[in-house]
Amino acid sequence: MRKRSKRYKNLLKSKVKEKKLSPKEIIELVKKNSNTKFDESIDVSLRINLKQSKGGDVSLRTIVQLPNGSGKKEKIAVLCELDKISEAKKSGADIVGSDDLIEKIAAGKFNFTKLICTPKMMSKVGKQGKVLGPKGLMPNPKLGTVSNDITKAVNDIKTGLVEIRNDKDGNLGSTIGRKSFSNEKLTENFNFFIDSIKKEKPDTIKGEFIKNIFITSTMGISYKVGAK
Repeated sequence: MRKRSKRYKNLLKSKVKEKKLSPKEIIELVKKNSNTKFDESIDVSLRINLKQSKGGDVSLRTIVQLPNGSGKKEKIAVLCELDKISEAKKSGADIVGSDDLIEKIAAGKFNFTKLICTPKMMSKVGKQGKVLGPKGLMPNPKLGTVSNDITKAVNDIKTGLVEIRNDKDGNLGSTIGRKSFSNEKLTENFNFFIDSIKKEKPDTIKGEFIKNIFITSTMGISYKVGAK
């Protein structure tokens, strides 16, 4: 049997089973329970309705630009043509390169969390799909990581652009900020995130698209959202 820490056992005492809690109430509880020394991430997890009325499952992959940012620190690399190197460096990217960066990727010698690529370089980076794909680092126009506007792409990621994708069981999740964020900012991010997911509902899906919503923190316990 897995041994629970004293801190975690104390958190379980604040678990609410009967009353349906609103997002605002849960955020207050989650922040109160975030008693570790680091700035814990406040996360939302959803179970969505994947089944279409005429068969087949839904795959949801999109991006959401949180109004108050995510608080997550990304290490951004930019792959571009030589004449765009200067622009990429000024954009605030952590790593910038052209063919030299391709060579590092091919050798598996890279340590970035996001890769932005210009359209002209896609033919070269496409050959590295086996390396980048499993790590979720393959640039994609729909996710804002393939662009000629390097400055905007880098800024979007640094200011709260989060990538959303569901797993095979219909679960998806995202950070909506940090415990250092105010309750108001976290609530605004939560509402914006949920509204954005609802807009992605396919016409073939009948009934509610979002089945369940939970909010938690990095080292905390989760609470089910009862009413928005």
